[in-house]
Amino acid sequence: MLLRSAAVVAVALALPLTYAAAASADRPEGWDTPPDVSFTHTLLVLVLIPLACVVLLALAVYVPPIVRGESVAPAGVRADDQWFGGRADAELALEARKPETVDQTGGASGSW
Repeated sequence: MLLRSAAVVAVALALPLTYAAAASADRPEGWDTPPDVSFTHTLLVLVLIPLACVVLLALAVYVPPIVRGESVAPAGVRADDQWFGGRADAELALEARKPETVDQTGGASGSW
């Protein structure tokens, strides 16, 4: 098992090094020299556009629950218990089922 793991690690490290030869090739003679890319264009393409996508995605996820008045707190925050699909008057139904208080004690009437 150790030999197999070592072989996988060796191949994973050596394989990217084989791409270096193709990456260092010169541009063909018939091709024009590409124009330099400005810093603002690089900043726009590599930073601002991905950041805008992340912000739009976050807004698409968080705005609808906030508009509905729901909490968007992390899962670690403890919420009250909920009864999904329960009756709308659940509190009243539970109060109605409570037994009346009795002053006497029942049971086996044992004593210690």
